[in-house]
Amino acid sequence: MRFSGFILALLASVAAAAAVDDAQRLAVYKEFRAAYDAKHYSAALPYAEKLVVLTEQQYGTDNAALANPLSNLGATRFHLGDYPGAETPFQRAVRLLETRNAGSGGIDRQLIRPLHGLGETWFAARQYPEAAAALKRAVDISRNADGLFNAEQLPVLTTLIDCYLALGRKSDAEKEHQYAFRVAETSFGPRDLRMLGPIERYARWFEYNGRYLSARALHGRGLQLAEEVAGRGTAQTVAPLRGIARTYYLEYLFGPEKEEPAPEQDPFSTTAATTASGVTRLNPDGEKALQLAIAALSKSGSIDQQLRGDTLSELGDWYMVAGQSAKAKDIYGLAWHDLAAVQATGQLATPRQLVYRPPLGSVARVHPSKPDEWEEKTAELSFVVTPEGAVRDIKLAKSEVSDSMLKGAELALRKSLYAPRIEAGVAETTEDVHFIEHFLVRKPKS
Repeated sequence: MRFSGFILALLASVAAAAAVDDAQRLAVYKEFRAAYDAKHYSAALPYAEKLVVLTEQQYGTDNAALANPLSNLGATRFHLGDYPGAETPFQRAVRLLETRNAGSGGIDRQLIRPLHGLGETWFAARQYPEAAAALKRAVDISRNADGLFNAEQLPVLTTLIDCYLALGRKSDAEKEHQYAFRVAETSFGPRDLRMLGPIERYARWFEYNGRYLSARALHGRGLQLAEEVAGRGTAQTVAPLRGIARTYYLEYLFGPEKEEPAPEQDPFSTTAATTASGVTRLNPDGEKALQLAIAALSKSGSIDQQLRGDTLSELGDWYMVAGQSAKAKDIYGLAWHDLAAVQATGQLATPRQLVYRPPLGSVARVHPSKPDEWEEKTAELSFVVTPEGAVRDIKLAKSEVSDSMLKGAELALRKSLYAPRIEAGVAETTEDVHFIEHFLVRKPKS
């Protein structure tokens, strides 16, 4: 008896499907999950790929049962930095689910995961318009399927906010920040430690907008929650304490908040000396907050050396800006030893600019009403950073600007302050450090 090619292919597919069952796929899934949850993504990838193949053999290549295996494959490739490779399975999962729901008009919450993954992938690849569209669609589906204030939408909202910022849509970012915070309050309640993350993110939004009193008030709320629920001096108090210190630090560098503060009260007394032109010295309450955070980390049962090293580094920055370079270098040394234990000293391996006031003509200070009449030019300078964070031996590397602008850049750089390079716990001199200042120059008239 002869069979046509179509019949043979059909029989082969039936035989393959019969050879694959749920137990076999579950065994592969467990192997995938173990490697993925351990963040061993290279080890998880073959299992993710095999799970897609087995599902295709059992259900066919156009069945919506493939949506989850495809999303797993996309997530694994995403974590490996293979964004084009992640995009393909996420898009295929979306298409399969859309085909299943075509004409039904129903809301399929299963679409949320591949849309979220697709949005994360496009955001990482800097395809911001596409990412925002995918993430907004995922949020809309989540709200329609599970209610306006369901907590599952929060991870999607976080990336959507970042997309809006990348696109310059600040008002949309502000609206979603407010909404995300309200979702968290509604879902978790005011005395749930899960509120610490949303409080931190919303406070950082205020910091980003120069609203330091408002940010400090929110960090204070987080500190009060952590102390009341987890206890004083616990690890949960570290993030809000660091946030409080950061607001004082930023306030000193960039000036006080000009908007009305939030109704909550500061957790510490306000002792900073101020004038009409801004804050004139660092508030000692910020130093106190960092010391409390370090004490909390040091007494915890299992010390997080990465976190303590980062916090010590912030305290070193504080002392450096306060003019106490000897004390700062000692603290940087302690930070280096903590970070060396977890192989994370990279942040201390090069000088970091702490204080810098851009010169006149810098893009940071010029905001023309007619931007099209101006063009950007640069001046690149090389210099030495001393162990005390001072800038010495400034030399011209490359310039596209006038001599007067170049002199302004040199003067601004000479007055700047750096955190020194830390090597084996010791502050070292660093030569051939480079800095590029960007200027706005009026275009010549045609």
